[in-house]
Parts: sequence; structure tokens; C-alpha cells
Amino acid sequence: MQQKLPIYRKIDLETWARRDHFDYYCHQLKCGYSLTAKIDVTALYHFSKTRKKKFYGCFIYAASKTVNEFDFLRMMIPEDGGAGVWEVSHPSFTVFHEDDYTFSDLWTAYKADFEEFYQGFEETLRQYGGRKGIKGRTNQPANFFCISCVPWLDYTGYSTYSVGEPALFPIITFGRYTEQNGRYRLPVTLTISHAAADGFHSSLFFRKLQEELDEFREL
Repeated sequence: MQQKLPIYRKIDLETWARRDHFDYYCHQLKCGYSLTAKIDVTALYHFSKTRKKKFYGCFIYAASKTVNEFDFLRMMIPEDGGAGVWEVSHPSFTVFHEDDYTFSDLWTAYKADFEEFYQGFEETLRQYGGRKGIKGRTNQPANFFCISCVPWLDYTGYSTYSVGEPALFPIITFGRYTEQNGRYRLPVTLTISHAAADGFHSSLFFRKLQEELDEFREL
């Protein structure tokens, strides 16, 4: 049985302000970019320690909530062309295998409620975290975005490139947090197709992500 395509909304190209930009970066100058910023994760750090939650899972929740806040982070191309926006986007995240230094991709369903999301994240780790190979959990939905961590390095820049068509879904990468004067900060990188977003949109992502991370003070 053919898998049903997730729900999406087509964009009206006749009224869309970024129509020309989308077309240009999809068909003429096929490129994307990576932008790195330092983010304050002090609230998340203390929350994960006091509540005994995995920092990684909590960060994925904040990033997922941010992605699902903005249309430009859930862009897709319908089968009949044009542009569309997924109704919801689910995180595809990596797990590292200490025994052979490889990683695998897993995915979990996005839920707006933190406890519900975190429970699903933990269950995904329990069921699929030990599986080897690129895809530790198969049947990844079409409406996904990528997120991974480089916990060994407090980096200042990060870049990816592709030899094929630039993907519209965002790739979010973050590094090792460091402490200074009681505040914890880490580098976060957004990699995205220029057809989906410009610098203005990227700044919205980082601003909203910071707000979501600060919300852990209230949980």
C-alpha cells in the first residue's frame, strides 16, 4: 500500500512576495547557506539537571517547536510543482554509537506538549537507539527536518554542501556548551536552502529558538 503523503498547504504563487526569489534559487542559482550563532542555554542546562532529562532531547524539543512556528522552515515542493508548506514537521536526529564511532538517524513525532514529546523521544531511543546503519529507524516521514549535535566541540563556524539539488528542509546543528560567569552558551548552526529563507528569516529562527530555550525556566 502506498504511503499517504502528509498534509501540506500550497502557496499561492500569484500573491507570494518571495515567488521570484523562490524560483531564482530553485532553478537558476541553486544554493543554500549556513549561519552560526551563540545561544544561551542556561535555563535548559539547569532544567535538564534538576529534572534529570537528557539535554539533547530537550534541545530537540525547543528546535522542533521553533521549526513548527514558521512556514519557511517547513517548505516543500508538491508533486505538481510550485511551493507548499507542511502542516507539521518532525525531527530526524542522530545518535552516536560509542563502540564503533558511527552514527544513525532516528526520527520521532513532533508534539507541542513537552512531556508528550519527551516521552516519545525516550521511547524512540529505547526502541531504535542501538540499531546500526544510517537509518536506525526506517519509514521516516516526508515532512521532516534534520538536527544533530557535535558535543565534543565548541565551534565558531560550520558548513555543509551538497552536490545535488539543495533540500528545502532545514538542518540544525549544535555543539558543546561552555560556561562563563554562570551562563551556559553553545553554537547553533542553521543550514537551509536560499529558496526557502533569506538572512532575515534566519534571524527570526535564532530569536525564536532563544525564546523557546528560555521557556525552560517555567517548566
